[in-house]
Amino acid sequence: QVQLVESGGGLVQAGGSLRLSCVYSGSSFSINTMGWYRQAPGRQREVVATVTSGGSTNYADSVKGRFTISRDNAKNTVYLQMNSLKPEDTAVYYCSAKRPGAVIMNYWGEGTLVTVSS
Repeated sequence: QVQLVESGGGLVQAGGSLRLSCVYSGSSFSINTMGWYRQAPGRQREVVATVTSGGSTNYADSVKGRFTISRDNAKNTVYLQMNSLKPEDTAVYYCSAKRPGAVIMNYWGEGTLVTVSS
């Protein structure tokens, strides 16, 4: 079983930066792609960014050029560097992971709240 624990959320002013971290435990062989999702109040959960075990990344259009996802397999950690934050980035951010060959994410963290004030 894989467990994911996020940290790094908080309150920041618009234009500021935050770095989220997600440490995963359990069998690393159970994980291929990892990602960050977010859910704002009253909205559906949406993908923010993903990174494969080989380092290939994808981003939502709304965060391209502002957010960077990275992965340190030696530390069992995935990061989300968020720059030029906007109030509309306010949401609970979730770390996720999926097994090799899986279509959807299999594992989820509890989430960390990011609040961007205007």
